[in-house]
Amino acid sequence: MATSSWNLRSLFSQDASRRKQDISGVTNKRSDHLYSSLIDDKKSRMRGTHTVRSHGIVVAKTHMYDWLILIVLTIIMIVLNCIHPFYRHVGKDMMTDLKYPLKDNTVPLWSIPVYTILFPITVFLAFYFRRRDVYDLHHAVLGLLFSMILTGVITIGIKDAVGRPRPDFFWRCFPDGKDLYDQLGNVICHGDSNVIKEGHKSFPCGYTSGSFAGLGFLSLYLSGKVRVFDCKGRVSKLCIVFLPLLIASLVGVSRVDDYWQHWQDVFAGALIGITMATFCYLQFFAPPYHTEGWGPYAFFRVLEESRSKFAGPSVSQTNIPSTEVPVLESVDNPHLTPDDPESGITMATFCYLQFFAPPYHTEGWGPYAFFRVLEESRSKFAGPSVSQANVPSTEIPVLESVDNPHLTPDDPESGIR
Repeated sequence: MATSSWNLRSLFSQDASRRKQDISGVTNKRSDHLYSSLIDDKKSRMRGTHTVRSHGIVVAKTHMYDWLILIVLTIIMIVLNCIHPFYRHVGKDMMTDLKYPLKDNTVPLWSIPVYTILFPITVFLAFYFRRRDVYDLHHAVLGLLFSMILTGVITIGIKDAVGRPRPDFFWRCFPDGKDLYDQLGNVICHGDSNVIKEGHKSFPCGYTSGSFAGLGFLSLYLSGKVRVFDCKGRVSKLCIVFLPLLIASLVGVSRVDDYWQHWQDVFAGALIGITMATFCYLQFFAPPYHTEGWGPYAFFRVLEESRSKFAGPSVSQTNIPSTEVPVLESVDNPHLTPDDPESGITMATFCYLQFFAPPYHTEGWGPYAFFRVLEESRSKFAGPSVSQANVPSTEIPVLESVDNPHLTPDDPESGIR
């Protein structure tokens, strides 16, 4: 009897185990079928499908007209550089401010494309080898070149139209120091024609505009990549962002020291360069303070299309640790941008906003770190929101009474701590 019961028990156990294996097999097949696209997408992203080899030609063909326009703008810039500038009237009384010595350039001409184009592209390649994102590399290079070429066209066009003499124009016009004027009081130059031609191209400064166009674009690119507006108070990130701008500023200062430009020329050149860099950067990338400011628009569009067929993590948090997602809008004003007059973006404002919320915000009385620690300590139990900490009890809304009108603070469900 015992033997027969043991046989029946073993038979039922074997049959049950066999059924479990069948059910688990069917379940695994169904789950593999349902989530195969998600698994394949994850594996493909881990292998780096958005590389130059796999998507480079497609991306280049998509922006073929942009590259053609870039070539046309380059030809226009070369033609404008060959045109003779406007020869402004220069009288004898004006020579007082134009007799500075003729010196060589502290920053040579050949170095401009090195530190404004080649150096930023090297930084772009470094991020490409780390993330394997051809969209980021292509759009960064295209945006940088557009920034440089558009700045060159605008700068040289204004130079030819204005024809302002350089501070060393006297020695360009009269190399021997003997000045000569016509009946109207205008100069009669007897120096080298190419040197005189270059002497009428003072405004605006091409060195400064090109430096701010290239290095300004790099500064915006780095601010998005290092997430300078992540509300963590990392001043070292600001140093990385402002370093290219400091180099561009020193280039402008060298132009004044070499007596090749007036200070107004340098200021105008810097304004043109940084403006064009900002416009060209925002054509391909979100603003650095945005949650998606670390990548180009095209990457998020492609990723959104690939995830539209199944549920997955939000696009703005792809490849970003959950603790590093910058949410500047929720700290400041969701309707306020740095372009608004209300923002008052200055050096002091930048440094202050690294550690504190704006004074008009409800949490402006304390640093970001305090509210993060307070939020973590309150996450284990129900309680008032962080923004209402230290608020009188009469101002704290009782959310439980709204949810359940029959719930009282004495009930265990109320969660009173």
